This record gives sequence, C-alpha cells and structure tokens, in this order.
Amino acid sequence: MAKENKKTILVTGGAGFIGSHLCERLVKGGHRVISLDNYFTGSKDNHVGGVEYIEGHTKDIEKHIKEEINIIFHLGEYARVEKSLEEPELVWELNKEGTFRVLEFCRKNKPKLVYAGSSTKYGDGGLGRDQSPYAWTKASNTELVRNYGEWCGINYAITYFYNVYGGKERSGAYGTVIAIFKEKFKKGESIPVVSPGTQVRNFTHINDIVDGLIMVGEKGHGDDYGLGDERGYSILEIAKMFGGEIDMLPERKGNRMESDIDTTKTRGLGWSPQRGVEDYIKDISKGL
Repeated sequence: MAKENKKTILVTGGAGFIGSHLCERLVKGGHRVISLDNYFTGSKDNHVGGVEYIEGHTKDIEKHIKEEINIIFHLGEYARVEKSLEEPELVWELNKEGTFRVLEFCRKNKPKLVYAGSSTKYGDGGLGRDQSPYAWTKASNTELVRNYGEWCGINYAITYFYNVYGGKERSGAYGTVIAIFKEKFKKGESIPVVSPGTQVRNFTHINDIVDGLIMVGEKGHGDDYGLGDERGYSILEIAKMFGGEIDMLPERKGNRMESDIDTTKTRGLGWSPQRGVEDYIKDISKGL
C-alpha cells in the first residue's frame, strides 16, 4: 500500500502476534492505523508507535469505531485448536458474536474486509473443520463472510494462515508450536511433542504472512487466499531440529494429521514465501 494512497485501516487484534507486525508495516506505509483489541491474548508490549489503540471487544465495534474506515483486517479472534475444546463458550463469543458484529459494521459502512480464516478448514481432507470449536467457528465464519459479500455487496477477501512463527510469538497455553519449542530449548528442557508426532504442518514466517496480507488488502477479492509455505514438516521433525530430549505426550482431540495447502490465488498476486523454518530454528540453536 503506497504512501500516496493513504488509507484509514482498522486491525482487530492489533496488539497480538500477527496484528502487531501488520500494524507496524501499515504505519511505515504511511497509513492511519487503528487497533481494536480486547487483550485476551494481545499485549501492550506489542504496541507500535503511530498506531491508535482502542481496548474493546469486536462485538462492540460500532461503539468503538466512529471513523470512516477504508479497510478492516479482521485478525481478532480466538486462535487455538486443542484448547478450544475446553472453553467453547469463549470461542463462540470471540469468533461468532465478534465476527458477526464486524460484518454488520461492514454492511453499514462498506469498508473492504480482509478476514483471517484458518487452514484447519482444509486439514485431513476437509474433516479438520469439525474437529474442534475453533476449527468449526473459523470455517463457518468464512462462509458467513462470503455470504455477506453476496447478500450485502461487501468487498471482501479471505486468507488462510499456516502455522505462523517469528518475533513476538507467545508460548504457554495459547502459544504457537515454534514458540513453545523455542522456550523449552532455551531453558534446556525436553521438547513436548503430542503423539503420534507424524502430524504434518506448514510453518510460515510472520514477515511472509504480512507480505501476503498487504497484497490481498491491495488486490485480493473473494475466497481462498492461502498464506503458507508449501513445504510440510512433521511435528517430530521440527522437534528434532531443535535437538535435545523429546517428551512424547498423549494424543489430543482436535489434532489434525494432514495440512492441505493451496496458495494458487495468492501467488497470482505476486506473493511467495521467502523464509524457511529450518533456517529460523538453526539461528535459534546458534543463539542468534
């Protein structure tokens, strides 16, 4: 997004892992950037200079956002698979109630909407969409976004992230695989791998995700913008890259085995992943 084409852009979840990186890039592009975040997993440590931060829930978007918005990047949803089985009510509130209100805001105000879908929708030949509350809400939300586009004339684009890693990612109960492994490695602890360990994922660097989001924001329309590195790795392969002892954990519900990926539409915009997870882990193991 060129500086001469300055826009007012809303990023929901702008204080989160992906959102903060996106906000930083948009501000550097000369845009006015507003973040709406309830800080469920976001952090004020992720704040970026030049961004206007509003603390609030997406279900209250109309109360918080009075400005004319050109583009909404809707990243502010619940984003963990197995954990969602323990708290479906929270998942519903964040992913269904919140996204419905974002769509209603778009219906009334007509900004472009870039929605962050989940690659779980395509896992295990399409069965992955029903394997957890998280996966189902995300998959059904892509259908809702698409329908609102048809019903209400909303300009929309739907992206799909594949296991994002990089700076500012968090570990813990809501953490990413790479962040959890990284923390364990740095503490000299064993790497916890959920059995059977052969489940395959496509790990994608945060900078590649942001590159793709901005391209889709500029030129994308419709569904099926996959943002992922096509190279697949088993969780056990990733753990072995870190080195050290591996602790095999019991199997968990909702843990898909395969990750189907299609980046055709995104590559058609000129996007391609530029960074690889193997090099990233090598740098960690070297202390870089």
